Amino acid sequence: MSGGHQGSCLCGAVRFRTNGALRGVVYCHCSQCRKQSGHFYAATNVANVDIVIDGVESITWYEASTFARRGFCKACGSVLFWKPRDQDYVSVMAGSFDKPTGLEGECHIFVGDKGDYYSIDDGLPQFEKSTPSIPVAE
Repeated sequence: MSGGHQGSCLCGAVRFRTNGALRGVVYCHCSQCRKQSGHFYAATNVANVDIVIDGVESITWYEASTFARRGFCKACGSVLFWKPRDQDYVSVMAGSFDKPTGLEGECHIFVGDKGDYYSIDDGLPQFEKSTPSIPVAE
């Protein structure tokens, strides 16, 4: 998907605009994503050079591992970003984009760690951990 998109946190203290390609939505069921969001992550990603963030002073970054950090609004608590330490992109939570997004689901990762209270039945590919094209913490 290409073109510009915009979005924000719930209270509007953090707003962002993207340009260029967005990856399909990856659903992450790892315990860290589930504990931070209360369910599972649904995120796309964009190259660092293709995102402009306004209100960066309202973002708190939490380093859940040495691999990546998680960005959220310190005013309203909205989960917004997942940023790997040594990569040139940032994952953006799909639900934080304004409509229409045009986004489509791509796959599920860390399904071996998913919650026991739901099933995955959308027909998208499922991976026990991750795929070679999606670097994650081990």
